[in-house]
Amino acid sequence: MSRTVSSWILNSARSSIILQGKGRWYSICIPNRNKIKWKFIFSKTCPYPAGDCSQDSTFSLPKAFRHTSTEEKHFSFQLSPAQINDILRAGELSHKTLGLNGKNASSVLRFESNQLASNSPMEDRRSAATCLQTAGMMFGVFDGHAGAACAQAVSERLLHYIAVSLMSRQSLEEIELAVEAMKPVQPILQWHRHPNDVEYQEITSQYFENLRVYWQHLLDLDTEPGFNLEEAMICAFKRLDSDISLEVQAPQENELMRNIALQVAFSGATACVAHIDGVHLHVANTGDCRAVLGVHEEDGTWSTLPLTRDHNAADEFEIRRLKREHPRSEEKTLFVNDRLLGILMPSRAFGDVQLKWSKELQHSILENSCDVEALNIYQYVPPNYHTPPYLTAEPEVTYHKLRSKDKFLVIASDGLWEMLSNEKVVKLVAGHLTELNVQKPPLTFKKPVNLGYMHNLLLQRKSKGLPSPDQNIATHLIRHAIGSNEYGEVDPEKLAAMLTLPEDLARMYRDDITVTVVYFNSEIIEDYYRNH
Repeated sequence: MSRTVSSWILNSARSSIILQGKGRWYSICIPNRNKIKWKFIFSKTCPYPAGDCSQDSTFSLPKAFRHTSTEEKHFSFQLSPAQINDILRAGELSHKTLGLNGKNASSVLRFESNQLASNSPMEDRRSAATCLQTAGMMFGVFDGHAGAACAQAVSERLLHYIAVSLMSRQSLEEIELAVEAMKPVQPILQWHRHPNDVEYQEITSQYFENLRVYWQHLLDLDTEPGFNLEEAMICAFKRLDSDISLEVQAPQENELMRNIALQVAFSGATACVAHIDGVHLHVANTGDCRAVLGVHEEDGTWSTLPLTRDHNAADEFEIRRLKREHPRSEEKTLFVNDRLLGILMPSRAFGDVQLKWSKELQHSILENSCDVEALNIYQYVPPNYHTPPYLTAEPEVTYHKLRSKDKFLVIASDGLWEMLSNEKVVKLVAGHLTELNVQKPPLTFKKPVNLGYMHNLLLQRKSKGLPSPDQNIATHLIRHAIGSNEYGEVDPEKLAAMLTLPEDLARMYRDDITVTVVYFNSEIIEDYYRNH
């Protein structure tokens, strides 16, 4: 990035119009960010409870790399290639699927994931787990807003709710008997986590108790509680959102747990979760995260198959749904400036009780809570707030039967999709996959060897193209998302500039980005069709 462009970035930030609310900042200078969702950008109060307020390397850049203000003297965008790689690779996670015999018996060959923060602290979260008492693997991406608390809670809890929804009555009864007898409970999930992925350790026991209430409810049903997958995912999403709402209304003796419940309920998160069992792929989506399938066609070309719709004002189905749910007198005020009630870009999300509760309930909860301003929570009733709820966490579930030509699934927060199109993402993953599969030919020498002959061989290898500096495909996508120039090539100077933008400026140019890429095992998929 040239000095002129770098200077323009700083000047545009310093001249932007900033409106200071009561503990919140609303920026209305967002260059080239037409799709950006409304975000409540809090002041620097940490959303985690005391004793759990550290920011790990996954979510924050080292101080030596990232500036804290546009007003700093000696402002510089300079980073070495090694420093750039350190920043980009800090959140890398990869896992190869192996069966009990050391061989892969799953349709999931491996997955690779990464995150890059824009907000401080980061508001995105991710989850990946193998189901231990039912079949399949699950992958989730969660995009938080108004803080990270809701995305954090949903990332820890939602996959458990889905797994419990899929369990048989016998399995649920066995777990319930073990809990009653105070015996160890067999784990439901095997998590695949980054070492720096954070957890709410202080509230884990309460989360477990509420999950237990859910499976007790399933056991009380007259019929066998095992749902089909679509029903299980819908029920799990809705039940977790209901629990988030009820937990903040319930009396809490522990102030720390009360504060966490408040922060979770009054922040929000969109969610996209994929469940893969053999050739059966289900994707549940609430909000504007996105899942896209990469398909290798018979003629050698690559095509894109979107498995989700962005739930926002640009989606005609969402507009019609909301109009059906509210009086005709509100048709013109449901979406204002392409935001739900003029506030929120996504039209489906967890949490965000400000858009779900009555005015009276909001007032009652906040009036009876201690020092909510210290938690960056303020009562705000939007204009034309007449018939809540306006927001739902109910997901839209898509089913797809995998074929041998379906090679990978990309799940990502909107921070990636704002920068790269579906087609560009599939093209980048396909190119990276091809590069890994093609072994470069060894240098073979004819005798006698001279310098000219060696030079020609080296030129031939160079003409094959420069390899990607990233083994992890998610890192490769993030690098292109923030560093690509108008020709689709990574510009090292632009990349360095985007990584060193100050905290008060970075959010204007890029969002938090979370990417998980799941590669499919074509041999296992082909075996399925041969045997069926």
